[in-house]
Amino acid sequence: MEVDTVITELAVERVEFTCGRCWHQWSADYDAQQYRDAEGDLWEYFSRDGIAVPSPYTPAGAPPCPLCGRRWVGRILARRPVPAPPGADHTPRLRITDRPGHRPERHGAPLLGAASHVQPEALDPLEAFEPLEEADGREAAVRDDWREDLNTA
Repeated sequence: MEVDTVITELAVERVEFTCGRCWHQWSADYDAQQYRDAEGDLWEYFSRDGIAVPSPYTPAGAPPCPLCGRRWVGRILARRPVPAPPGADHTPRLRITDRPGHRPERHGAPLLGAASHVQPEALDPLEAFEPLEEADGREAAVRDDWREDLNTA
């Protein structure tokens, strides 16, 4: 039996987005898979709510801000690897002997949506631009006209 692709890594990744225009923050969970194709090339595949999507870490896959519509590349907040079966011989598992009758309720279970978790607290744009202090207490070098950026955004 020839195998065309081999999944090398499975994970759920929580990706945070912060709009650089209106400073709205939101996050979403993505299913991430890495696999090796028949030619030996390594690929990464993302899905959200069961639908294939481009990588949220690229401009092509950045979702629009729900408030202003601008697109901003995400950054990873958290990651939960999903172990690939079958694991070691002592790994707990259950042989499926009645495929159609095995836990049929799972087919009707509600979808665990990509955005169904608690969302991050909103940022105050003015706080995001407050001047920083150096370790010795002096104000760090910051542009003086930073508030003008907020009025032109």
